[in-house]
Amino acid sequence: MPMFFTPIRRSALCALLFVSAACGAATAPGAPVRNDRVEVSYRNPAGFSEMGRDFGVRRDWLDDLSAYVAKRAASAVPPGQRLLVTITDVQRAGMIEPWRRAGTDLRVVRDTTPPRIDLSFQLVTADGAVVKEGVRELRDFAFLTRSMRHRGDLLSYEKNLVDDWVRQEFGASRR
Repeated sequence: MPMFFTPIRRSALCALLFVSAACGAATAPGAPVRNDRVEVSYRNPAGFSEMGRDFGVRRDWLDDLSAYVAKRAASAVPPGQRLLVTITDVQRAGMIEPWRRAGTDLRVVRDTTPPRIDLSFQLVTADGAVVKEGVRELRDFAFLTRSMRHRGDLLSYEKNLVDDWVRQEFGASRR
């Protein structure tokens, strides 16, 4: 019998699995991101342009992007209203070129591979009346010529798209 399955190690493994499950339940990947003014979810992420066959492996960045949309938009939503955002497709800036480095995914960013985010949204009042709604295709074909507001962030180009959308759609921050 292998040494791995000793009672002490089995107990430690069970405890680790229990803690992992408990933590995962609280912050399940793909669960809507909510704050007091914004809720962000995404529809069919496995079908996103960016995902392809590696959906399970590359999901963390989508949760990070959803959290950023919620955080950024919260400052622009008027008191007493709520913004509901559904991300329907994402193509991050650049392309993964696995042949460039063995064993790692290397994302090469060129001006021919701009970031793209498609989303739908509803701005609603406390009683559910729709104030504004729409479908937007966020694009920035000059993304490499702009200043980097999120320098060093893996989602810097996509976050710039979100910043621009919030500013154009809802005006300056109210907080």
